[in-house]
Amino acid sequence: MTTAPDVSVVVAVYNTMPYLTECLNSLIGQSIGLDRLEVVAVDDGSTDESGAELDRFAERYPGTVKVIHQANSGGPAAPSNRALEVATGRFVYFIGSDDYLGEEALERMVAYADEHESDVVVGKMVGTNGRYVHQKLYKKNDPDVSLFHSSLPFTLANTKLFRRELVEKHRLRFPEDLPVGSDQPFTIEACFRARKISVLSDYTFYYAVKRGDASNITYRANHLSRLRCTAAIMKHAASLVEAGPDRDALFQRHFTWELAKLVQDDFPALDAETRREVCEGIAALADDYLTDALRDSLDVKRRVRICLARAGAVDELIRAITEEAEQGAPPFRIEGDKAFALYPGFRDESLGLPDRYYELVGEAVPGRLAQGTELLAAEWDQAGDDLHLVLSARIGVLGDTGSVTVRMAKGAMPKSADKPGARRLPPGHELPAPEGEFTLGTTDDGRATTLRGRIPVHAVKSKLGVRVYVDLAGSTYEIPVKTGGRPLPLARRWRQAVPYRVAANQNPKGRLVITTAPLWEIKPGAGKRLRHMLSRLKRKVTR
Repeated sequence: MTTAPDVSVVVAVYNTMPYLTECLNSLIGQSIGLDRLEVVAVDDGSTDESGAELDRFAERYPGTVKVIHQANSGGPAAPSNRALEVATGRFVYFIGSDDYLGEEALERMVAYADEHESDVVVGKMVGTNGRYVHQKLYKKNDPDVSLFHSSLPFTLANTKLFRRELVEKHRLRFPEDLPVGSDQPFTIEACFRARKISVLSDYTFYYAVKRGDASNITYRANHLSRLRCTAAIMKHAASLVEAGPDRDALFQRHFTWELAKLVQDDFPALDAETRREVCEGIAALADDYLTDALRDSLDVKRRVRICLARAGAVDELIRAITEEAEQGAPPFRIEGDKAFALYPGFRDESLGLPDRYYELVGEAVPGRLAQGTELLAAEWDQAGDDLHLVLSARIGVLGDTGSVTVRMAKGAMPKSADKPGARRLPPGHELPAPEGEFTLGTTDDGRATTLRGRIPVHAVKSKLGVRVYVDLAGSTYEIPVKTGGRPLPLARRWRQAVPYRVAANQNPKGRLVITTAPLWEIKPGAGKRLRHMLSRLKRKVTR
């Protein structure tokens, strides 16, 4: 009696040479061993050398690699379903034929599934060659995660280990009429019905490759095709998960990912009829599934675009996209403890859209504030030993700006602030002491506040960052002032009794930094050594 393999790896193949060779080598080289492994590869009518390469591996590893050749079906769903009819392993694992696995991937996942009686195991996945892979799920190993109370909805690819008993019990298969996202209904239902879902993050299990010609099917589908597929995926999920917080948690992914992608920078270039159809499709899905709670959970950029599409405000949507691409994020209007992103359509009586669509709702926006803040000009103002830095800066806020200040701060920004370019301060954080005089105005284009400050420079050896502080929607943000490549005042000698050098510099991150230091200083013990040297010199001379 032949013992069933521990895991069957399903590979749907269509024209993926030379990537296919690396994929198959990564499977044959798995530490789990060939006796515990089955590879079921389905050639979906390839016209390159993929079919021949599969046959070469099947001939070399006849007890492990099974190959099926079939006419092209137009997507990975049909070949994956065909492979499931042949698979015999206790578990089944799916891999893209242009991707590859870490050497210990299958052994580690099978062992973890057996240890924790998991029906689904998700191993850490990374992108290569510029392929984006959501990473939030992979913070730590977790034997029991929830589909609804984790980042799992943002990781719905079928590149996971599934207990085959679960797959066959519920007759889970891939919908063959979806050219994009056909793995999502399978993955969602498997995770919904699983007794336990586990995550492994302490090893890189899966390497997702973006091909050099970007020919992965995900990158090729058009807007209407993606819209139709997303609608089908959401309809299937809604048949499983009743309306409420769990469904909202799942559909947050589709509104922030698939649907938001339909109204990105390429939307204005579509023909008018396609733009109209995209907006109508988004509106239908929003009517069915976009609850108030789910809407408020979206970041303001995506929320506004989805809501403009839902309202059929195509012209305003095009403006929102093109203006942000050309001019950067719009300013925020501060009104008391609320803040609104001034996208097109805000308080437009002809549209009648609620302010809530444009409001910051518990959302951190340091990157957007950093994008709208930069130096306009800087110079020294010196009178005797009094020296001031006089600067003007642009800040991407409008309205009630009485809380906006600029201050000199010691120490570098934390590394967590490097990517967004600014940070939201934790509650209770103490700001640097306020110094200097400030006046606020508005830029000529009306898109930002101007701040002009006159800051005293102190005679101490120090390095201080020039930072703007803004109170916005109940949070305080610290924003380094970027020089923007503008000319900075020349360094100068300053003070008389102990002369100093003061300089305004751009640090390696493009931020304005002021440094002061004595031109010379007597170190401890230097005076005694100098007197000793003079005494010795005097004795030599008198001899």
